[in-house]
Amino acid sequence: MLERLQYVKQRFDEVSDLIIQPDVIADQKRYVQLNKEYKDLKELVEKRDEYINLVGNINEAKEIIADGSDAEMVEMAKMQLDEANERLPQLEEEIKFMLIPKDPEDAKNVMVEIRAGTGGDEASIFAGDLYRMYTKYCESKGWRTSLVDMNEGTSGGFKEVIFEVTGEDVYGTLKYEAGVHRVQRVPQTETQGRVHTSAATVMVLPEAEEFDVQIDMNDVRIDFFCSSGPGGQSVNTTKSAVRMTHIPTGLVAQCQDEKSQHKNKDKALTVLRSRLYEMELAKKQEEDAKKRNSQVSSGDRSAKIRTYNYPQGRVTDHRIGMDIFDMDGVMSGKIQKFIDELQLVANTEKLKESEVF
Repeated sequence: MLERLQYVKQRFDEVSDLIIQPDVIADQKRYVQLNKEYKDLKELVEKRDEYINLVGNINEAKEIIADGSDAEMVEMAKMQLDEANERLPQLEEEIKFMLIPKDPEDAKNVMVEIRAGTGGDEASIFAGDLYRMYTKYCESKGWRTSLVDMNEGTSGGFKEVIFEVTGEDVYGTLKYEAGVHRVQRVPQTETQGRVHTSAATVMVLPEAEEFDVQIDMNDVRIDFFCSSGPGGQSVNTTKSAVRMTHIPTGLVAQCQDEKSQHKNKDKALTVLRSRLYEMELAKKQEEDAKKRNSQVSSGDRSAKIRTYNYPQGRVTDHRIGMDIFDMDGVMSGKIQKFIDELQLVANTEKLKESEVF
């Protein structure tokens, strides 16, 4: 383990030197990437220092006990040895997980798409509930959300809503939310008081950079139209909303949130680029999932991942068999427990197949 940690220390020293070089500071993209690497390596170097100190304490304590000439020192050494031996396995596990190679996609910002599924008006209302849940969660993480496009339901909520999330390690966190979310409750639109089951699909697309996906604009048809609100009413009279169709794949992206046609065009292009990128990524994830038989990192967007059962006040994640009995908390954005557990399971799977140790 120390040998691998020594490589980490060498790279940390290199990066520490690079981020103060004027030519690196002038190249904003490289500077941001190196700063991110510096932060990640710093955590590992701190763990390395703790590990070296701990091993040193164990060796020192063993020498004192073996000498045995000072009874008081022997007693203190035994206590120190017990504490160090208890901490060492925990620290080794922490370091192992930190040494797992990170997915380069994880640092990306994302486009989140929520679509109402089966269940009519109630599904649209649930899609709206999920949108609020995610925006509150993102707020708690210090991430910024920006609405890209929406199609409102007739009784509230959304038939479809797309929003952008920017921040640190956004895709690495939110990718576990992709799939079918199911709700069981008495609909607001139901007079008989019967429990219905409705569903909404969540897609999490890593935001692609220009160098990730090259789009030939000759392959894209661009249409301009008036932004519309509930009931198809025209919100403005200028054609500021933009719809882009990628002719080779048939993928469509549109944006009508901004008042400026230029801004809507930029956002729609970002969505289109991300969808094309996600298509390729989904193929790769599917292949990886087949190899690994993973329960959490499959790219299958038709998989039912979570059920929100209102009568019992229970939210169940089916991938890990985890129940949380705090419906109000979860719907207010408190989903970190699910994400922590899903990340742990995914990292454990990666650890088993990696050749780190």
